[in-house]
Amino acid sequence: MNGAESLLRSLVASGVDVCFGNPGTSEMHFVAALDAVEGMRPILGLFEGVVTGAADGYGRMAGKPAATLLHLGPGLANGLANLHNARRASSPVVNIVGDHASTHARYEAPLTSDIKGFARPVSSWIHSSSSALTVGADAARAVQASMADGGQIATLILPADTAWSQADGVAAPLPVRAPALVSDDTIERIAALAQSGVRTAFLLRGQALQEPGLRAAGKIAAKTGARLLCDTFAPRVARGAGRVVVERLPYFAEQVVEFLAGTELIVLVGAQPPVSFFAYPDKPSWLTPEGCRIAVLSHPHEDGTGALEALVEALGAQHAIARINARAAVEFSPDGALDGESIMRSVAKHLPDNAIITEESSLAMAYSGLLETAAPHDLLALTGGAIGCLMPVSIGASVACPERKVVNLQGDGSAMYTLQSLWTQAREKLDIVTVIYANRGYKILANELKRVGARTDGAHAASMFDLQDPSLDWVALARGMGVEAVRVESRTDFDAAFAGAMTRRGPMLIEAVI
Repeated sequence: MNGAESLLRSLVASGVDVCFGNPGTSEMHFVAALDAVEGMRPILGLFEGVVTGAADGYGRMAGKPAATLLHLGPGLANGLANLHNARRASSPVVNIVGDHASTHARYEAPLTSDIKGFARPVSSWIHSSSSALTVGADAARAVQASMADGGQIATLILPADTAWSQADGVAAPLPVRAPALVSDDTIERIAALAQSGVRTAFLLRGQALQEPGLRAAGKIAAKTGARLLCDTFAPRVARGAGRVVVERLPYFAEQVVEFLAGTELIVLVGAQPPVSFFAYPDKPSWLTPEGCRIAVLSHPHEDGTGALEALVEALGAQHAIARINARAAVEFSPDGALDGESIMRSVAKHLPDNAIITEESSLAMAYSGLLETAAPHDLLALTGGAIGCLMPVSIGASVACPERKVVNLQGDGSAMYTLQSLWTQAREKLDIVTVIYANRGYKILANELKRVGARTDGAHAASMFDLQDPSLDWVALARGMGVEAVRVESRTDFDAAFAGAMTRRGPMLIEAVI
């Protein structure tokens, strides 16, 4: 057994059975070991941002890490944007980054770089293996680290000689530390505040936004009259008919200020206080209303669901009836131009039960409320704001949950960052339907130009947001990567195309020209 086999066997023993990779020379022994070790599914991404984004989506849905396989510092650097998003999502990820052999490092070869320096901003745990004899144990520690504190990124650097040298063991899995329990004193303090008669909102994140946490939060809201809120870009939210009603914070700062007006107490459950995405000359960055008190029920590393359930007991709310989204048909009219609202109405109309929606479009976000009465589903959002995330995230979500339909609502500009995702979808035959909002531009940036108070009448500035010269041909792009595709320009045609896509399996792309 060499070090690469020891590493792979140790990863599998610790429950890691998927590896999204884009390898190079330094990782060849790891690649070869994939044929010697059973239990690991290798999935090739044609760009490292696809690899790291897929690992993010897998971690969000599987609740355990996938491995990534990346080539030296530049390969890791290519994946950093989506590792930033994964860090903001608290997704468990184990990065395996190949390095030059220790005997070669002194020669300053062209690909020599500061791998730890690249990894540090996005990693909570970093280690470089020093011997093939310790590689297995290092892998077990990486998996353990990735599962700590609600999910984080662990980066294991694997010098080539530790992969090809002889190893002699497989590491046993290490215990995963359970989330910390919230103290009884905290539960009693929050119970007293929640019953004090002030206008209260609970801001939920993490596991608290899955069904057990939402059921408890719904009882608390019914008992106290509090509002239930989630971040604009929460990692994963259980939504739709039959789920507890949770209000999503708006995106723009002034909208959040209006949304929270009159709130006197915000209770944080695994969340941070709301702040503006960017600073603007005439708008606030801190969005909590003046005079509003902030209290913490649970920190991100604590058991938010358990804290909510304990709070139900403290409030005597066991029999309270939560407000639930009722299933209702969404009105859809074939008349008028195809736009963001009509697309979402069609999605709501045809969405199957238990689907997963990945959302990376400002137009999709603007009308996401229409899905509250649609079939129950999970919503995955752009947690860190680095665009080019949700096409890869849809890959990971589909790999983690192959029985569930994945619908990716995707802007055309951001889709070009990780276009290679379509090839991986085709190769793995993943059940993903991608809807491209083809408005031929970075429309949100044109709006941001106005919001920051910059000049808006310049031709050069306008050209930086325009995707029409030439226009992207999404049908050709998708078919070139093996994905069936269709272009639609009317409400009727989109409705028919989306309805058909929901009844078939496999990857498909719908270019919605708006």
